Formats: sequence, structure tokens, C-alpha cells
Amino acid sequence: MTRPYNWQDQRDKTAFLAFEDGTVLHGYSVGAPVDREGEVVFNTGMTGYQEVVTDPSYAGQIVAMTYPEIGNYGFNSADMESERLFLNGLIVHNMNPASSWRSEQEFDDVLRGAGVPAIAGIDVRELTTKLRQVGTLKGYIHCSSEPLSESDAVARAKVWEGLDNQDYASKVSCPAPYHWDADGKLTISWGIATELPPVEFKVVAYDFGIKWNILRGLRLQGMDVTVVPANTSASEVLKMKPDGIFFSNGPADPAAVTYAIEAGRELIGKVPVMGICLGLQILGAACGAKCIRLKFGHHGCNHPVKNLATGRVEITTQNHNFSLAEDAIPDCLEVSHINLNDQTIEGIKHRTEPMFALQYHPEAGPGPYDPAYLFCQFREMLINS
Repeated sequence: MTRPYNWQDQRDKTAFLAFEDGTVLHGYSVGAPVDREGEVVFNTGMTGYQEVVTDPSYAGQIVAMTYPEIGNYGFNSADMESERLFLNGLIVHNMNPASSWRSEQEFDDVLRGAGVPAIAGIDVRELTTKLRQVGTLKGYIHCSSEPLSESDAVARAKVWEGLDNQDYASKVSCPAPYHWDADGKLTISWGIATELPPVEFKVVAYDFGIKWNILRGLRLQGMDVTVVPANTSASEVLKMKPDGIFFSNGPADPAAVTYAIEAGRELIGKVPVMGICLGLQILGAACGAKCIRLKFGHHGCNHPVKNLATGRVEITTQNHNFSLAEDAIPDCLEVSHINLNDQTIEGIKHRTEPMFALQYHPEAGPGPYDPAYLFCQFREMLINS
């Protein structure tokens, strides 16, 4: 049932967002009545808020949705990207009641149930402009009834350690290895497929914050996937005798996951390897590349990426704050894709070994399915190795 707006309720749930630079924005609480610090980023997607909040790569971040109307199609079990919500907080302009036949829960109810604070009534486009101008900022979202001055909230934002040099992959990773979707129910979900292809290959996927749609994409290419924790050693993986290895997306700073970089260094050349997002940064670092922090990152589903081999432009989904430095690519790597907005590196491949990686998310379908061929490319690599 559609819930009427309650303006008095909004006025009673005052909340604010304080930044480390002293800026304070006022609104009202629409999520859990708790306080939380985080790195404030903006996402430019017009849809996909459910995929955003269930993406483990957003751990440690407070996400501002630039599209002003959020909650319209509610929340449902078929569109989950993981088992729970991972972000530290959410910023929206309007939180609306659901009006979709697919909705199973109201979005604000899900946020409250998951303990995630959210603030509405914010001019998200003005906030986005600020972050584009000054860069990503640490913030503190105050949605609880605890008395807290604006100056104290600013101070809390300042002293928070942030995400630089922080290993969040180990925080969001699975605690033990598991076999993905043995009965096929999670892969054959709404709008994905009606039947699964036969299994041809055994793949081990590192979970640095892996999304379910990545696992679906691998299974739909005939790959039987075992997911392992982020800190699994290369020797343990090789004992499983995989046909291929996958390095997943994940949150925070690639420089902090030294154990994964070492594993990548040992695995490249042993079996075919594919990586996505944080996986690209890890594999790049394993080959000697350098990672840098972007001014405000790439978060959204409308980023144009050029395939340098074909000249084709793909509209892609992205979520990362770090990138490989263009002036520090080792000779063993070749840049395969670039971002047409800022010319940053979006894809690499090894010149002599069966390894390639993408900075963006080929498993996402923001409307176009332009990058979906990359899972086929991994399958072809397994066939030819």
C-alpha cells in the first residue's frame, strides 16, 4: 500500500551531514536512527539504488544518489547483489513510497532494518558539484536522538581514519570457502536466464567484496565457481586445481591488501586469470603497476569506456576511488580500455600470460549490456589454455 507523506514526521526527524571541511547540510532521517562516519561519494545512476546499497564495494562510504527521486520501485529479493547492505550511510533528495509490482519492501524500511542511517531533504546535485570541485571528503551523518553539536560532528569526521591504507576487503569477504549456487536458483533469477549451460570449467573466485551478478555471469559461461576468502594463499588455490581464477571487486585501498597482491603475483602465469575493479588494481600491482587515488572516483552507470583494440565505446557501470597510474604501467602490461571522461585506465591485459582485468563492471546491466562479452572472453581464454 502506498504510504502518504507525513510532513510533521519529517520535521520531527531532523538530521544533518557534517564534512571534515566544516560544511554542514541539514535534512531529515529516513533510515536507521543512528550516527555513522564515512567517505562521502556520489553515484550518478538514475536507477539501481538497491544494487548500490547491496554492493560490498561501498563499505566505508556514505553514498549520495544524484537522481532526486529514490525509493519509487521499492526493494525486492531478486535484485540483491549480496546477502546484506554494506554502505555506511545514504544521502537522497526525496525518499518516496514504492509504486512497483515488483516491490516486496519499502526502501526506507530496509535501511532501518539493516541499521543504515539515511538522510533526505538534501540538494544532492549541489552536493555533487561540491565533491567534484574539492574532491572526496570524510563525513559524519547524524540521524540519532543523541544531542550532538555541528562542531562536534565536524570534529568526528576529521578524526575518522578514512579509507586510505585500510583493508576493507577482509571485512566484507566470506569467512570460509563456498560453492556458488549449487542448485542454480540464484543464477536463474528474474530476467537473467531460464536454464543453465552445462559445467565445463572449474573456477576459483577471490571474494574481496564479490557481487552476485559477477558469479551469475561466470556460471552462465559454463563455469562452476568456488568462492574463497580474500586472504586465501595462492598455494591453497592451486591445490584446488582450477581451470581459471577470478579476482573480484571490493572496497577501499588496494595498497592495503598486500596478501592479495602477493597471491596475484604467484598465480599469474600458472592458470588463466580475470579481474574486475579492485581485482584489476590488485593484478596490476602484482605486475609492478602503481595505484593512485582519483579526485572523486567513478560511481554510476553511465561511464563511456573505449576498447582500444576495436575502437568500440561501451556504456559502463563503475564504482572505484583508485586507479592504475598511467605513467607507471610496466612493460609486461598493455592498456586495453580507457575512460573517455578522464582518460584513466579501464582495462589491462598481460602481454605474455593469460590474464586480463577491467576497472568497470561487465556484469551490470544499466540498460545497455555493452561489456557482457568480457565473460565470454574469459571463457575463450580457458578454452585456449
